Amino acid sequence: MSTSPLRILGVFAHPDDETFCAGGTLAHYVDAGATVMVVSATPGDAGQIRDAKIATRRTLGKIRAEELQRACQELGVQHTLCLTYGDGTLNDGLMESLVKDVARIIREFRPDVLITFGDDGAYGHPDHIVIGAAADKAFYCAADKSQFPEQITAGLSAHTTTSLYHSYFPRSPRLLLNHLSEWLVHQSGRFHGTTEFVHGLMLFADESQALGYTSDHIKIAWYPSGFYIVEQGEPSTSLYLILSGRAEIYTEDPDGTMHKHAEIGTGDFFGEMGLAFDRPRNAHVVALESVSCLVLSPGEPTAFAGRGSSAQYAVHSEKPEDSTSGATTCIDVTAHIPRKMAAIAAHRSQYPITPDMFPQPMLESLLGKEYFVRMHPSFTMETELHP
Repeated sequence: MSTSPLRILGVFAHPDDETFCAGGTLAHYVDAGATVMVVSATPGDAGQIRDAKIATRRTLGKIRAEELQRACQELGVQHTLCLTYGDGTLNDGLMESLVKDVARIIREFRPDVLITFGDDGAYGHPDHIVIGAAADKAFYCAADKSQFPEQITAGLSAHTTTSLYHSYFPRSPRLLLNHLSEWLVHQSGRFHGTTEFVHGLMLFADESQALGYTSDHIKIAWYPSGFYIVEQGEPSTSLYLILSGRAEIYTEDPDGTMHKHAEIGTGDFFGEMGLAFDRPRNAHVVALESVSCLVLSPGEPTAFAGRGSSAQYAVHSEKPEDSTSGATTCIDVTAHIPRKMAAIAAHRSQYPITPDMFPQPMLESLLGKEYFVRMHPSFTMETELHP
């Protein structure tokens, strides 16, 4: 490894990509003395607005560029640049311009290591795929003084970046519902989440599933008044979080006598006891009024799944293999998870959460390692980034 401080350049498509792709890794190397720069090709102006108090459609790009700065400050990143390409437009014949801009940044910053997206774009996002391909090409063009000679004339010299890495997201067989169930049953009393917790968990579950951190089947389900959401005695397969409405919890005697135990509403979980202890449902949960729930399951239920103590709740049991074998580099970022969560929370227009909203053991299991594929030069499994 070089004796001079490592210089790392991350090139991504949108504000927040840097944190999900490599936030822990960047924090890790900053602590080790590295100089880091993060570039976002777009200000993310076509993204979701998940907190109307934060931004409007007209202001979102400006707000997200500011959030990028704050997130990078949380990670310790010293240099941040947000380019002005339109969010969602990178596939519109912009490759040459993107390559030229990234090559210029490489020649100016002179990194040892370049991190960007692979050809899958993490989960197929067109902007991710295009910026990854542009950064790959710029990696080689920046080293060739015959490429973009006007940059050379303007005083920039060609620069050879030693290593090129693609962010990699292995499909994990871990289930968020198991982590949550274990956490819930060890609470001193029944957990009741705030509206902010409910919103935050919905977003975190969706992002975790999209990036492969977990393999839960996630859906939002609606149940009319009087509907048996779960039945006493049936197999425990799903964890529920009430998003709206109220439900009643009953136990039933062998003779059919019903005993009401509680009412639950928005912010309440149910189903965790059966999951945590691998037991059948110990009570009925019946919609008192129209109820909507976030439902986490190990797979998608079949259309013919039965109910009751003698029926098996049929789910697609095949789970993705833990596909870390596709990576060449695994960075343990467990110690930096608080900073990574603070950086995610800094992107408040997209993730209106607080850094301490979720249990630390769950975050360590899901986010404790970041994976990369070393594209140049080729290599085998590593535990460090090598220039």
